[in-house]
Amino acid sequence: MEGKTMSEDSKFVAYCVKCRTKREMVDPKPVFTAKGQAAVQGHCPECGTKLFRMGKTALHAGMSPPPKPQAPEPTGKLVIVESPTKARTVGRFLGKKYAVKASVGHVRDLLRSKLSVDVDNDFDPSYRVPNEKRAVVKELKAAVKKARDVYLATDPDREGEAIAWHLSEVLELDPAHTHRVVFHEITQNAVDEAFSHPRSLNMELINAQQARRVLDRLVGYKLSPLLWRKVRSRLSAGRVQSVALRLIVEREREIEAFVPEEYWTIDAELAPRTAAGKDERSAFVARLVRIGDEEATFGVESDVRPILAELETAEYVVSKVKEGQRRRNPAPPYTTSTMQQEASRKLGFSASKTMRIAQQLYEGLDLGNGQPVGMITYMRTDSTHVAEAAQAEARKYITERFDAKFLPAEPPQYKTKSKGAQEAHEAIRPTSVVQSPDSVKTYLTRDQQRLYDLIWRRFLASQMEAALYDTRSVEVLAGHGEDQPYLFRASGAVLRFPGFLVVYEESLEENGNGNGDTKSQPIPRLDIGELMDLIRLLPEQHFTQPPSRYSDATLIKALEEYGIGRPSTYAAILANIQQRGYVGRERRRLFPTETGFLVNDLLVEHFPDLINVDFTAQMEDRLDDVAKGDLEWVALLRDFYGPFSVALQRAEDAMPKIDHVELVGRDCPECGAPLIVRWGRYGKFVGCSEFPKCRYTERWLEKIGVKCPQCEEGEIVEKRTKRGRVFYGCSTWPACEFTSWKRPLPQPCPVCGGLLVVARKDLAQCQSCQSEFSLDALPAPESELVEG
Repeated sequence: MEGKTMSEDSKFVAYCVKCRTKREMVDPKPVFTAKGQAAVQGHCPECGTKLFRMGKTALHAGMSPPPKPQAPEPTGKLVIVESPTKARTVGRFLGKKYAVKASVGHVRDLLRSKLSVDVDNDFDPSYRVPNEKRAVVKELKAAVKKARDVYLATDPDREGEAIAWHLSEVLELDPAHTHRVVFHEITQNAVDEAFSHPRSLNMELINAQQARRVLDRLVGYKLSPLLWRKVRSRLSAGRVQSVALRLIVEREREIEAFVPEEYWTIDAELAPRTAAGKDERSAFVARLVRIGDEEATFGVESDVRPILAELETAEYVVSKVKEGQRRRNPAPPYTTSTMQQEASRKLGFSASKTMRIAQQLYEGLDLGNGQPVGMITYMRTDSTHVAEAAQAEARKYITERFDAKFLPAEPPQYKTKSKGAQEAHEAIRPTSVVQSPDSVKTYLTRDQQRLYDLIWRRFLASQMEAALYDTRSVEVLAGHGEDQPYLFRASGAVLRFPGFLVVYEESLEENGNGNGDTKSQPIPRLDIGELMDLIRLLPEQHFTQPPSRYSDATLIKALEEYGIGRPSTYAAILANIQQRGYVGRERRRLFPTETGFLVNDLLVEHFPDLINVDFTAQMEDRLDDVAKGDLEWVALLRDFYGPFSVALQRAEDAMPKIDHVELVGRDCPECGAPLIVRWGRYGKFVGCSEFPKCRYTERWLEKIGVKCPQCEEGEIVEKRTKRGRVFYGCSTWPACEFTSWKRPLPQPCPVCGGLLVVARKDLAQCQSCQSEFSLDALPAPESELVEG
């Protein structure tokens, strides 16, 4: 047996691909493959073809496989950013020496299916790579193997720092060869500067973002199930969104409780008497402000009549004239908050739309040469700081484009008003002021061009000289003879030097800081003691007005003033409370729905310390302390969770079970039971109240309170296209095919009785006669008059 084995081993048989059969090797030799595996190599005795057979044989006795060749050290440089657009722009600036990849946002997060926070183990979070990101992570890992150095170039805020940290953990990056680079604009100079000064990851910023994420998860995943058990499923609560909802609900209740009070004012149109040297009589309007030592206040018309009778025959004489000059300084360049507010007022953009377009401008657009370029600086910021280089470029542009008199002696410096603003960041500005809106207009979409125009003009104006006004105020006494108890006042301003106004002027709502225009009526030159003629008296009835509902702009302003949230969260807050069905929108104003009232009242009653403006603002301050390294993030969570868990248990016991049923007002066509509003994965729908016995359902139609003008049977409802664009159609579709892109109004046209639609921001237009009307001037709908 042993001899036979030795005999067979001495014959090495292998398959010949040419002869298509097995052959005994001629001149067999022991070899090793590149991977170090033993084999025998020889030739076919018939055709000479090389034969090969794997396996160790007696021929290999005493031989050792050669050492495996070491893989060459990787020499590449890998850059990871968030978005593909940003990757293309940054890649163009860095050149071929760098490979640039996109993480497409976060690569790992807390599990969606459970709390994912171990409250008993120092709030240890459980992170995982979502299924939809596994392909991205696999691609990034392959790229890391080819790179010696990895540069994490995510956004320059806390969330960007956290994304960089998650990337380093998931990709198992070597800290010695991992670099963090930060730039606030995607331009050649900014990218070069960032890559010449890389740094390590900032764990304080990462822990601040981690603490915020865990806080929001604790609140959301503890309060939301409570609402499901006590009210209905699909409800949610959040640490910040619930406070924003409270602001809207409290404002609505202020409006509902408001009782208007009547009051009157008396104005007098006056003109100087014709005298030598005065060819024209310039009339102006003055208001009655005092009667003797008392302030002039009138509650009802009967209070005004006797005063008018005396003033009709009174003599008017100038008692005081004051002339001066007023400077109107430009507003600082945009922060995230002010940009969202102004885009809402001037362009009608929602906060989320503003941020989406700003992201496109920041990441880079093709301006005709086939290469994308970043057009604005980073758009999530609460700082008004401007880089010296940008100021120098703006000053040169102002001098060349306008005149030296439009340039202030020193570059203006603006102090950020926002609490906890990160002064290391920059304001939102164009990356190059030379790229004027007109010069890039053909390369941008309409919305991109409109937002860029705002950002460009606001920044350029902020670097220009103040506007100058000549001001004149006058006081006029009225009475009979020496008894002149009635004091009238008038003031006006005339623009002497436009300054920054040649470029940009803030919207009226934004001028709530007292920096706006005074009355522009011209006041003629007058002398003390000069007699005036009464042209006419102008008594006017007024009623005190309730506070306005919040708009996107005013709610963002309130959140910023209270210190609630941060620049990156404003748009998400507004979107969340609307998507949840807590808040509706009418004429760009926000109002709470029935569900919004209910959820708010329950949360405020049982969690007064949590759903609280002051508490939320204080928490933002403590998160800032974590970011500065002054507070441990786990200590912050311990301080929060103890009282919160006690309040949660108390609410579980005390909060009543509420059968919140919203009737549709119709019966089920299948079983006759009342139809009710239900909520599912995709939002509202109509269902039978006898579910599960009866499973009838139908789509929810968002009615706007307008009868269909075409069929006069259905009602106009709000609909959406497949791409999400809102339009309006008849509820009886397809029987009636009426549609409109513009929102119909319930009031008929005052001219022809036709259908009115919202044509522009504050303007209604008739679809029949094309007449236009101010929305504020339209009479209230008949339904409101009847209800009132």
